[in-house]
Amino acid sequence: MTHPTVLQPGSGPIRAAEYLPATAGHVLWGRLPSASDSPVLTIDPGTDVTIDTISHEGVMEDQGRDPLAYFRSKGVDGDGVLQDAIALAASDYPRDPAHDGPHVVTGPIAVRGARPGDLLKMTVLETSLRVPYGVITNRHGKGALPGEFPEGPDNVSVFASAIEDGRFGTFPIAPGSDRSVRFPLAPFLGIMGVATESPLRPHSVPPAEYGGNIDIKLLTVGSSLYLPVQVPDALAYVGDPHFAQGDGEVALTAMEASLRVTVRFDLLSQSDALAEFGAVAGPLAETSEFLVPTGLDEDLDVAVANCVRASIALLEARWGLDRAHALAYLSAATDFDISQVVDIVKGVHARIRKADFDV
Repeated sequence: MTHPTVLQPGSGPIRAAEYLPATAGHVLWGRLPSASDSPVLTIDPGTDVTIDTISHEGVMEDQGRDPLAYFRSKGVDGDGVLQDAIALAASDYPRDPAHDGPHVVTGPIAVRGARPGDLLKMTVLETSLRVPYGVITNRHGKGALPGEFPEGPDNVSVFASAIEDGRFGTFPIAPGSDRSVRFPLAPFLGIMGVATESPLRPHSVPPAEYGGNIDIKLLTVGSSLYLPVQVPDALAYVGDPHFAQGDGEVALTAMEASLRVTVRFDLLSQSDALAEFGAVAGPLAETSEFLVPTGLDEDLDVAVANCVRASIALLEARWGLDRAHALAYLSAATDFDISQVVDIVKGVHARIRKADFDV
């Protein structure tokens, strides 16, 4: 994570030789790529790509679809507002607020040779704050307490600042208060995915087997996400950048703000993927410490059950546990965390310690 200066398109540090700005023609707004989409960049497996992402906060219709005015109202000067966000909001992009999601995704990126049955591995190498601020919101009466929040028109969004070289976030404990709360920042991408095999672009909110809006906060620098390829060349994409999120994401959003990220795209053949992980039906994350299988469903109980099943299958394939011993291990030693409860399809992820099997 680098110092939170304003990273306008093409300016500032760009780590990789391949750079994908979030300019017109490089983004989708409210929908995710499908089999009918054409790539905006084509790469070989093993390539690093630096990608700009745009947060949806500040560009939405109910915020005026004018990020310059919106963020100026929060005390940000004009030079501190991203030019690509301003351009997107001012464009005639055909987004239907009644039927499309809020998220902006950059891509899709074609990975040569990827075929259905393979696993695409996306490793986060670097995250840089494009701006030193973000928004946490409870608009639309969603989140874990619908009907209870928001309690009034003035408490739907909280403007937060990045401080101490981007290591912490802060905001007042109440409007006008001279006291504030401070919390650590851990930037990650809420959306990492591959195109669906359907010719129709899926809504950006609910996650699925192709990834999408999985909101797993463990996907910080050094972590990887494995996704089962759905269409030839994978057609990968990223978006929904976060500066920080608690597991559950119990308001409508966490601290949403734009990032510049560098991601490495690797490919595991179907045979190699089966040997390493077994059959992977949905997103699988990996950190230096954990393997992180996931479970998804509109019913949280079903999402937990799906995650447990995925975890048992992983333990069987990776370390040879039988099903009964795998379940016993999970109950004794593995945390099952709620990724998010706000994206229609709820997410659960397990944290299986790899070191437990180095014996």
